[in-house]
Amino acid sequence: MKAFIFPGQGSQYCGMAKDVYESYPDARNLMDRANQLLGYSITDIMFTGSEEELRKTKFTQPAIFLNSMAIASILGRNDVAMTAGHSLGEYSALCFAGALDFEDALHIVSKRGELMQHAGEKNPGTMAAIIGMPDSALEGLLTEASSEGIVQAANFNSPGQVVISGSVSAVRKAVELAPSKGARMAKELVVSGAFHSPLMKPAEEELAAALEKIDIKKAQIPVCMNAVAQPVTEADAIRRNLVLQLTSSVLWTQSVEEMVRNGITSFVEVGPQKVLQGLIKRIDKTVGTSGFDTVSDMQSHVS
Repeated sequence: MKAFIFPGQGSQYCGMAKDVYESYPDARNLMDRANQLLGYSITDIMFTGSEEELRKTKFTQPAIFLNSMAIASILGRNDVAMTAGHSLGEYSALCFAGALDFEDALHIVSKRGELMQHAGEKNPGTMAAIIGMPDSALEGLLTEASSEGIVQAANFNSPGQVVISGSVSAVRKAVELAPSKGARMAKELVVSGAFHSPLMKPAEEELAAALEKIDIKKAQIPVCMNAVAQPVTEADAIRRNLVLQLTSSVLWTQSVEEMVRNGITSFVEVGPQKVLQGLIKRIDKTVGTSGFDTVSDMQSHVS
């Protein structure tokens, strides 16, 4: 069985989806519609904008969402048994699965990006990747570093690859301590906030209010959601998990393992780059991985 998976923030790159826009009328129409809905040209930022501009959370999130949905609109839903997305990618997964209309999803993704950027400005924080450390040592590391402030696991990306998030002093303390706990590498990331940590709390209430205003439907394809690592279809649970996701850990390793338990043998990444394919290969070497990002990727699949 096959699952479509959708990337999150960090997968963006300058020129993303330009060839898809130029080659597929359906994708072009969707992207032109997004420009109208947003009230500015997100495609200009994607195609010809600077790396610095594209890295701004308020632009990154709608850009990645739009890239993924443009490609998904060409691929269709045939034979897709389950779906999931990493952080922001969860909105792409929900839109693909029919739980969110494109217009509502774009509005929420844009709002989420603005709220997270503002929360990062209000409560400055940072994130760091901890590589090659046994998961069993993580709790001790976070407990010790928390003497300097808030710090928690933000993303369980694959076995031995965890991203932590929190106040600058606490995250830097964890980076300093990590080698003594068995980490092969610990590196602070270039981000505009402490995503998936309590420092995103200022954004939570407003995101919840925005989600209350849109229609969330029952998903036509189960979506394995970040906050619970379980397949979800019911609208109320989807709404709840989207709010929870903002300040809780992204359980990506656990989600992939759950999807495999549910019979998924092939994971197809839909959107920019190949980050999730790399993570899945480290989570489970027995499953197949592939992806669609560029027109050359598409031509092997779409006539």
